[in-house]
Amino acid sequence: MKCPHCTIAFHDKEQGQHIEADEEGQWYAGVCRCSSCQKLVVRLYSCNEYGTEITSYLVRPKVAARGPVSVDVPAKYAEDYREACLVFADSAKASAALSRRCLQLVLRDEAKVKPQDLSKEIQELLDRATLPSHIAESLDAVRNIGNFAAHAIKSKSTGEIVPVEAGEAEWNLDVLESLFDFYFVAPARTKARKAALEMKLSDAGKPKLKK
Repeated sequence: MKCPHCTIAFHDKEQGQHIEADEEGQWYAGVCRCSSCQKLVVRLYSCNEYGTEITSYLVRPKVAARGPVSVDVPAKYAEDYREACLVFADSAKASAALSRRCLQLVLRDEAKVKPQDLSKEIQELLDRATLPSHIAESLDAVRNIGNFAAHAIKSKSTGEIVPVEAGEAEWNLDVLESLFDFYFVAPARTKARKAALEMKLSDAGKPKLKK
């Protein structure tokens, strides 16, 4: 997981401590320590009678630290992403709903996939083999973790507040960051570098770069 304090990935196994049960399920406190900043990450979560996680609330830190959205990312995507990050600590369900909607919008408007349910849209893009392998693998993980086919509502509408599998909300945000970099940030960075090089070549009286 990515540390919500310093944003560096670590793999410490969370220690769960049972607290008590009520009508909403069995409640636990989950604690793990970041190997980089050494700060504790604490969350409160509940499980149903089958041990499936129902709700999860980040207790420490209150809001997960994530890097700012690049100015190269269009506002229509950046707004949903920021809101998904903002509500993540209080509701993984709400965060996942917002990030699913944002992901679907990116796939339809930037990847030009055929409008259908999110699982099939992701598969269509993966089948094209146009994404870098690390992004494709993460996107496929989101599809599998989300288990869209198992939830009819989730499969048909990414905006619904429906059950969220453990880790899905955070995976969604990570994948969106990667897609933002692929579709917007990296191309803008390359364009800026090319423009700077073109200016140097022009000043030196050398021919422009080949297209």
